[in-house]
Amino acid sequence: MPGYSHILLAVDFSASAEAVAGKALQLSQAFAAKLSLIHVVEFVPVDLSNELVLPQAPEMDQELLQLAEQRLKELATRLGIKECPCTVVQGNTRREILRVAEENGVDLIVLGSHGRQGIQLLLGSTANAVLHGAPCDVLAVRVKD
Repeated sequence: MPGYSHILLAVDFSASAEAVAGKALQLSQAFAAKLSLIHVVEFVPVDLSNELVLPQAPEMDQELLQLAEQRLKELATRLGIKECPCTVVQGNTRREILRVAEENGVDLIVLGSHGRQGIQLLLGSTANAVLHGAPCDVLAVRVKD
């Protein structure tokens, strides 16, 4: 197994996020690697009236970003990670994870995978999309729904 110097943990705040984070933490300790966390806030259009979908108000976007940053820092604290870079961005999850990994010289991306099959697999998953576009190794930690 190759050595890793910088691990990027992609966090989705699901019920299994701490288990995935635990795996990333174990790897960072085993390789004495820097561990960084990322969460991507995606724009989700809300159409309550089946009419024109308008973008979210900027205040709502800012609140979502601040809440995500707080939750990411709380996760780092619960895991006992000190001085861990926590990045929260808004955009397409796959694209942002790959961009941050490339910009920061990450050599391993760790994220959760639900192991979907059939039509769910055809519709795609973040883990699969990251795996096929990553400039480095990817560890998809199997999580239960």
